[in-house]
Amino acid sequence: MPVIAFANSKGGVGKSTTALALAQVFAKGSSGVTLIDADPNQPLARWAAQDPDRIPANLAVLPDITEETIVDAIDTAAARDPFVLVDLEGSANVAVSYAIGRADLVIVPMRGSQLDADQAARVIKLVEREAKAYRRTIPYVVVYTCTSPALRSRDFRHIDRILAENGIPVLAVEMVERAAFRAIIQLGGTLYDLKDTEVHNPRAAIENAEALAKAVVAFIHERTPTEDGGLS
Repeated sequence: MPVIAFANSKGGVGKSTTALALAQVFAKGSSGVTLIDADPNQPLARWAAQDPDRIPANLAVLPDITEETIVDAIDTAAARDPFVLVDLEGSANVAVSYAIGRADLVIVPMRGSQLDADQAARVIKLVEREAKAYRRTIPYVVVYTCTSPALRSRDFRHIDRILAENGIPVLAVEMVERAAFRAIIQLGGTLYDLKDTEVHNPRAAIENAEALAKAVVAFIHERTPTEDGGLS
């Protein structure tokens, strides 16, 4: 079952929000999901504590994960649930290395800025080093977050071109800037609980999150090793 790790050494890129939105979509599809909160700030644990009654029964949140517990937490969850999502600390440490070594996919969320691109490059280098250490392929993909569907700055276009020139995979679906994504962190519950009276156009955020989830699953399937050692 896929283990998806979310990593970026820069804060404010939507790492935890992306993990949470994907977990909610997978859970809505009746899949068992474990969210592992390995970020010392515990954003997912705080989300879960706000309104435990509105957490889907098939979505488990594991808080207070350390370098001593992260491997067992991932392996136990992966043996039980179809999806395991790991929200990692920003800085490189032993727990981050362990989680990347266990991952079927590392998602690198970033905004379309040079600073975000520089930090994303550091994460990608870490993934590549861990792949060598574990002697296996560890797929990774950049996901643009907090984007506008209508506007593309010059910086964004430049960075997108540089990523393409360097062969860095970028998911076709972006996390668009939506009030609903901020609201689930602030209010608790899921995207599917939000009402029009609470936030503007929650349906658009749901459609965005569902499209992102489909793109992530498709990317994993494309990068799954075949029996002869190649890629499907």
